[in-house]
Amino acid sequence: MKVLLVNGSQHHHGCTYTALQEVGAELQKQGIETEEFWCGNKAIMGCLGCGHCSETKRCWYGDDTVNKFLEKVSEVDAFVFGTPVHFAGTSGFIKPFMDRAFCSKASMFFNKPAAAIVSCRRGGAQGAFEDMNRYFTIACMPVVSSKYWNEVHGNTPDEVKQDLEGMQTMRQLARNMAWMLRCIEAGKKNGVPLPEHETPIKTNFIR
Repeated sequence: MKVLLVNGSQHHHGCTYTALQEVGAELQKQGIETEEFWCGNKAIMGCLGCGHCSETKRCWYGDDTVNKFLEKVSEVDAFVFGTPVHFAGTSGFIKPFMDRAFCSKASMFFNKPAAAIVSCRRGGAQGAFEDMNRYFTIACMPVVSSKYWNEVHGNTPDEVKQDLEGMQTMRQLARNMAWMLRCIEAGKKNGVPLPEHETPIKTNFIR
């Protein structure tokens, strides 16, 4: 079993990375393999809504990290997405990244557990946390929780490490993720099928 840790901060080894590392270390203690994926610090184009990816499951634009991420989706069993808080919302890197990664590709993520973590200096964590979870709940992904909302506080990696409650929240998140993955694996071995997915029905409000 393998969890992909997705770092949506423009700072590769900043506060978000520090929180993800705490999750990853505990997952490894639980016998779960992890891999880090950094969205990078170069501009990520937003979704054009062109529909190209509905057939290919790849974005037509290949000059950033979105398609590199999509290549890994089939190789992993779960995800932890991390973002710093910018203006009480997600970062300007992770938002377009998530839009393009999930647009017309929800079926790639079906039944794969996911969690979001957010890193902030002081406030605005809840807005970013809620934004991230909306991607999971539209893609039939079981959302993994912790003992508190998945957030850490601090302006530097060292300050984040001093947020003892935040670090504990990250570790509990990892243990809950490992437990869910083991439950899913046990279900498969004992003949419990994954939920059936009906053909999508889309109903517009204006007729």
